[in-house]
Amino acid sequence: MVAKAPADGYTLLLSSAAYTINAVLQPGPIDLVRDFASIALCATSPFIMSVHPSVPAKSVKELIALAKSKPGQLVYSSSGNGTPPHLAGEMFKTMAKVDILHVPYKYATPALIDVVSGQVQIMWPIMSISLPQVQSGKLRGLGVSTRERTKLAPQLPTIAESGLPGYEIVGWNGLIAPAKTPAVVVNKINAEVNRQLKASELVQRLGQSSYDPAGDKNSPEQFTDFVRAEIAKFAKLVKETGTKVD
Repeated sequence: MVAKAPADGYTLLLSSAAYTINAVLQPGPIDLVRDFASIALCATSPFIMSVHPSVPAKSVKELIALAKSKPGQLVYSSSGNGTPPHLAGEMFKTMAKVDILHVPYKYATPALIDVVSGQVQIMWPIMSISLPQVQSGKLRGLGVSTRERTKLAPQLPTIAESGLPGYEIVGWNGLIAPAKTPAVVVNKINAEVNRQLKASELVQRLGQSSYDPAGDKNSPEQFTDFVRAEIAKFAKLVKETGTKVD
């Protein structure tokens, strides 16, 4: 609907990490880069590599060692095939060279419940639903999936610094418009988004939802580069792992 809407800046789409994954796993007639104009990244949120407290691993390195000692015996859940938590697990498997079993669920909540109950050992849930479980001790957080630590949980290291250099997968939301939206309109909306992202009330509201506002380097061109890089990353991962939606 948005791709075919008038390119006047009045119809926008709040896109997410799922769109870049779907661009690889479920390509269709609408192209995320060709058919849209990137406006601005709005906010990001890590996935927390979480394990049940009964798992005898206190760090990413220890979990890798445990998985290698028990090939095919550890299980991780996700909110479904082709979702960011699924790809986070596949990225871990590929980079760590371990064999862990994926069990897809229809939604994130039941997948998380089974980790909390101990029926499943591992999950990469988005911070908004996983951080409360980690803080209460119902889950053990081993690391965040972003390149840098988050101010939302500075005590958690990144997965990259904890044993898997280069590991990065991030939850994000950003605004895009129909492809032929004039640059003057795109730039005007971009400037307003960036202005609002510095407002203390919005920053507070985002933090309460476990999201970090986008940083200063947030031009339409930089957001376009970000989207392209995300698609390329997932294309490489899908090719290496053979990941499918079915």
